[in-house]
Amino acid sequence: MGRSSRLFEIIQMLRRAAGPVSAGAIAETLEVSQRTIYRDIVALQAMRVPIDGEAGVGYVMQSGFDLPPMMFTADEVEAIVVGLSLIGRTGDAELLAAASRVGSKIADILPDAVGSRIERSPLHVSHWNAIPPASVEYRVIREAIRDERKLHLHYRDAEARSSERAILPIALVYYVDNVLLAAWCELRQDFRHFRIDRMSACVATESLFKGEGERLRAEWQARHQLFSAS
Repeated sequence: MGRSSRLFEIIQMLRRAAGPVSAGAIAETLEVSQRTIYRDIVALQAMRVPIDGEAGVGYVMQSGFDLPPMMFTADEVEAIVVGLSLIGRTGDAELLAAASRVGSKIADILPDAVGSRIERSPLHVSHWNAIPPASVEYRVIREAIRDERKLHLHYRDAEARSSERAILPIALVYYVDNVLLAAWCELRQDFRHFRIDRMSACVATESLFKGEGERLRAEWQARHQLFSAS
């Protein structure tokens, strides 16, 4: 989590709290050290965010403080609701949990009347999907794509033949019936698409391909028009 995101999370935690919140509790929630939280609190106070308290006692937000409201049209609110709900079809539990947090954050900083349209929307998305369960963690794959880190796979093809691959992951493609990982395969020296449900193991390695991700994605999209951005 970046510093700006962490500062936002601290504000949200203090706004929702019924009483003082200790630096230890904040640090545990955000998975950082208490020393980091102390520095963040000082930074927020320097930005005139009305936080009272001190190390060893706990922190409270003065009443009346709020973030500037975000403004969305009715169509934009409905797009947010449907888009976040559709994430439930991906089979990625951590991505779904993140979508729920996003919805709560947006609702919190919208004007009351608009925020209620997110929380009590009449638009609903079926949770049905035909994506087979995965035995690997989507989080590991998504982090490897962001970090431009090579993955080591144990993979079964359509004929159930097993192989081990060293790959450079560049994109995830979500379908109704499966999820594909697009990658540069070092074994084949070409782009390949790997179904997540056919991976029996997926481990992040120490090898990085920093600065290559965007180039590989552009080349992959140019070659596979089906996946190109519109």
